[in-house]
Amino acid sequence: MAFSADLPSTLNPASMRAVSNVDVRFQAYNIEMLEVTGGRFWKPYKELQTNSAQNDTDRPGSTPPGMSANMYQYRPPTDLKNARLRKLAAALGPAYVRVSGTWANTTYFYDASGPAPKTPPKGFNSALTREQWKGVIDFSHAVNAEIVTSFAVSDGTRNAEGVWMPDQARAFLSYTKSAGGKIAAAEFMNEPNLATIGGAPKGYDAAAYARDTALFHNFLKNTSPGTLFAGPGSVGENSSTAVPLGNGMLPSRDVLKAVGPVYDIFSYHLYPAISQRCAAISPAMGTTAAVALSTEWLARPDAINGYYTSLRDEFEPGKPIWITEAADAACGGNPWASTFLDTFRYVDEHARLAQQGVRVIFHNTLAASDYSLVDENTFAPRPNYWAALLWHRLMGTTVLKPASSGAGDLRLYAHCMDGVPGGVTLLAINTNRHHPQPLAVSAASEQYTLTAPILEGTRVDLNGTELKLVSDDSIPALNGVPVSAGSITLPPASITFLAVRNAKNASCR
Repeated sequence: MAFSADLPSTLNPASMRAVSNVDVRFQAYNIEMLEVTGGRFWKPYKELQTNSAQNDTDRPGSTPPGMSANMYQYRPPTDLKNARLRKLAAALGPAYVRVSGTWANTTYFYDASGPAPKTPPKGFNSALTREQWKGVIDFSHAVNAEIVTSFAVSDGTRNAEGVWMPDQARAFLSYTKSAGGKIAAAEFMNEPNLATIGGAPKGYDAAAYARDTALFHNFLKNTSPGTLFAGPGSVGENSSTAVPLGNGMLPSRDVLKAVGPVYDIFSYHLYPAISQRCAAISPAMGTTAAVALSTEWLARPDAINGYYTSLRDEFEPGKPIWITEAADAACGGNPWASTFLDTFRYVDEHARLAQQGVRVIFHNTLAASDYSLVDENTFAPRPNYWAALLWHRLMGTTVLKPASSGAGDLRLYAHCMDGVPGGVTLLAINTNRHHPQPLAVSAASEQYTLTAPILEGTRVDLNGTELKLVSDDSIPALNGVPVSAGSITLPPASITFLAVRNAKNASCR
């Protein structure tokens, strides 16, 4: 379609009312535990063309139960001391960094100096050393990112009766404190509704989870009272079907009913699709690049968030909602996750979920696999990184409701500007690949428009100029273009932030 006829004649930022607030660390990100230890993570698509698994199955980080070994490839630990990576992460601060993931459920903390044993103790699949965890703590300080994590729950953490014991968790928290670190929030385990895949004992059920959660809750509050308890951290459910991933899933309703009200934060994971790597698991949950700008695709988070919000309201009323993992697709992302095409989902998802009351969203990941914000080999920014950086600089914590959410291919959102009393930032997303869209605003603004010469490419332009790091890896100036009050034209397939500094919105004072 061409122009949208259903918009108000002129948007008035001064009259937009506040509808919710997000955390100052709203845009958070994940570093997988296996990025810290080294391990086998999602294999790049170009490597998946081979039919045989690489001969690296004896390296740290085994294949999760029920998953094909050929989907994974060994990576050495991510260099968290890298100056470029730290510079890019710091530019997104303040943030949260969550160090967790499926492999964290089976990771042994080696509470001694020096390298970990070549083979982890029985009941664990990998080992985390003091030095490696100190690297995470140092990284968090350097980039202004508070740490969120989860704990091991595999057989190695349990007594003869199969009950979870806190010895490993106690050593981990004790070392964290001694090394100058702090855990802002913690989940007991990663994705308890996929407990068996995640490394919990065979036959682990809601009753066992409730028993262990009660033990963990008491331990956490006594050992680290300043740490918020987040949970359950489930994944893969929505209002139409609570168990799309098969009979091995524990429905979150059963888990929450068994646990009772215990969490400080209600958390879940959001993946609108399963990637091409894992398509055989649930073909109906797949997607294609052809529909990446469609209304149906961009609206998928609504059903997922609606399902988990209803569970929050029933079992943990009033608790803030954190999405502790989010990306375009589970299993490492789709091939276009690293391109500008996915940036529409990234921005729209953050904007629509902020309006629905979500307080924090952790993008998965910062620097691993196809869906990472920066390239895992070069740490060069990907398109989603540039969008995240613009959001960080222009969108404050007070969420506003425009007079219209847009029409047709145009989507509209708004936040107060951070540090600019009365200021408003409008976010206008034109998902039409071929036609521009008109937009009229009642006040002067600064325009920041992201476009790309190739939607499934890694280049992204700001107001027509390519975004890339300068020679010393510094972030380039992100300058807006002054525009007068009145009508502007949004290019096809574009994302535009309009900073209205003199909006005089009463909710933004």
